[in-house]
Amino acid sequence: MLTIKSVRETPELAETAISYFQKQWATEESKAVYRDSILSSLNSDAPLPEWYLLVDGSEVLGCAGLITNDFISRMDLWPWLCALYIEKDARGNGYGELLIERAKRDARERGYAHLYLCTDLAGYYEKYAFRLIGTGYHPWGEASQFTVQTFRMGTWQTEC
Repeated sequence: MLTIKSVRETPELAETAISYFQKQWATEESKAVYRDSILSSLNSDAPLPEWYLLVDGSEVLGCAGLITNDFISRMDLWPWLCALYIEKDARGNGYGELLIERAKRDARERGYAHLYLCTDLAGYYEKYAFRLIGTGYHPWGEASQFTVQTFRMGTWQTEC
């Protein structure tokens, strides 16, 4: 059965989540960032970060995070959808949308009016009503475009 597991709600998946996020997103130098963030979130009173695994039985098909900053200069904006990944063989089934919707729901329930993300993908996130609002800069010198989705009156919509 396909489900999205919050690592906070299922802490027994912490090591699985750490390994999976590291495999998909980390460099050798950044592995500790995922380990520390995931483990620290388990006992935190702060609403973020939140880490998700998309699982089918015991098989992990994807992941995403909801964090305060995605290594970008715009520290005045949060929360950020990050680390969205779907296994290549599982793509084309709407699984990315499931993870996006879960992050949106959790952001909304925690009182946030916006959801941001950094991306170099053109066209993908626009399908889910994200819109480009600017460029931010990473500590390693690269720039990324970032997008927003705004929550108003019980539904998610783009800003005008």
